[in-house]
Amino acid sequence: MPILSAVTISLVEEARGGPFVFWEDVEASCRVASELGFDAVELFAPEPGFVPVKTLKEVLSRYNLKLAAVGTGAGWLRKQLSLTSPNAEIRQAAKKFITSMIEYGGQLGAPAIIGSMQGKAASSASVAECRMLLGEALAELCHHSHSRFGLPLIYEPLNRYETNLCNTQADGAHLLQTYGAPDCKLLADLFHMNIEEISIPQGLLEGGSWIGHIHYVDSNRSAAGMGHIDFAQVMETLKQINYEGYLSAEARSLPDARTAAQSTIDSIRQHLGK
Repeated sequence: MPILSAVTISLVEEARGGPFVFWEDVEASCRVASELGFDAVELFAPEPGFVPVKTLKEVLSRYNLKLAAVGTGAGWLRKQLSLTSPNAEIRQAAKKFITSMIEYGGQLGAPAIIGSMQGKAASSASVAECRMLLGEALAELCHHSHSRFGLPLIYEPLNRYETNLCNTQADGAHLLQTYGAPDCKLLADLFHMNIEEISIPQGLLEGGSWIGHIHYVDSNRSAAGMGHIDFAQVMETLKQINYEGYLSAEARSLPDARTAAQSTIDSIRQHLGK
């Protein structure tokens, strides 16, 4: 698949103010995304089926859009579920929630993303144990996604202020290799990478063929072109690693949603040469 564009829609009230371009109204958001020329949307929903599959399929078809991915972060925001909780019942509930999101997105050909639901270690002494719990859970969940739908599971390393488990693309690749998660892909979020990587191009090279999804966002969590990331260099590196997948705008809707979306699609077109 070639490099395609996507833009985020959040329906999670608890995430209000977070890095999502469109909010609340799926129909209106898809209409604007289509008008601006995006290929797809990425959906962050409170729970599976919040927008029924049939309804979402009809809306996407109406505006000639694909579903790039579904987020699982509501499991953490709304229920405090994580794959590395010290409580085994919470870990099991987290896997159950993610599995239900895999089932939801899978019906529309969209993989699930695990970001905040990876959790964090309570102390430096428990980091190794939590990484083991995370690696084992990712292997189990990605096997389910691949066997059921032929889709990868997408795992997102986060910056140090959000987790102490995996912060770089190299960390993420090592985790997936160690725990045998070949059907799992990494999400390279340029905002997190701007904080954690020696350089974004180096991080992308270290993630290499493991990278399956990009959050295309600027250094300040605003839309591409509103910060200081060198997107020409990013795109050149993506070509070097033969990246095929989505460039998805997970960015703050500043100064407003349409402007943020427009800035993103303009940047993608400029640097893809379209």
